[in-house]
Amino acid sequence: MNGAHASDTRRTLAIVRPPGDALARCELSHLERVPIDTRLARTQHEAYAALLRALGADVIVLPLEPDLPDAVFVEDVAIVLDEIAIATNPGAPSRRPEVDSVARALAPFRTLVPMRAPATLDGGDVLLDRKTLYVGRSGRTNDPGIEQLRDIVAPHGYQVVAVPVDGCLHLKSACTAPAPGVFLLNPEWIDPAPLRADRIIHVHPDEPRAANTFRVADSVIIAHAFPRTRRTLEELGFDVRTADLSELQKAEAGGSCMSLVFRA
Repeated sequence: MNGAHASDTRRTLAIVRPPGDALARCELSHLERVPIDTRLARTQHEAYAALLRALGADVIVLPLEPDLPDAVFVEDVAIVLDEIAIATNPGAPSRRPEVDSVARALAPFRTLVPMRAPATLDGGDVLLDRKTLYVGRSGRTNDPGIEQLRDIVAPHGYQVVAVPVDGCLHLKSACTAPAPGVFLLNPEWIDPAPLRADRIIHVHPDEPRAANTFRVADSVIIAHAFPRTRRTLEELGFDVRTADLSELQKAEAGGSCMSLVFRA
């Protein structure tokens, strides 16, 4: 899963894939379609990868997939735990051809376990906190997907907790964990009751999409578009870095969805 701590002696890896011109035809669920400057999106993605490198990650850049509009969002097609990696079965059929290439990239580092229909599950619906996987019950992740994930991870000591999601694409659009036991969330999109939280932080009300963050080493990355929520995190003592994702956000992107960050 996304997130690694600097105290861990293993190196941090990040798998990314640049967006192609097909991004303009991406799947959309909660946003109106507007023109995307795909050249600018690639420039922003390059800067995003450079930020991961600056924070100490070894970045693996997968080849562009010109015929797969959403292939830049590598998080959705795999879940990476310390013990195994899970190749998901994405909820949107157009995204299922993305799975094999990401699975091949993960194969040198983890044993791969595939998910099977009728289960559907997007990695953007899976939030790891300590040994609990919170899984969004969303338009992309169904109950068979949640149950199949529970069966896969239980032998490795993980619990799975389902979290209903309403008003956004994925659980991690509504809630992430900038530190263990600490959740940043939009209370309009999820009920925090299922979370085993030590602390809950609300996004600024003028920034409903600001909950999507992820950790690399000791830093928290958030989109540049959310300065008020960033300020809240900084006031709480977080080292916050920003990435300009303005064009990618038109494709319903969050920062976490464009990388698989794990320790190797």
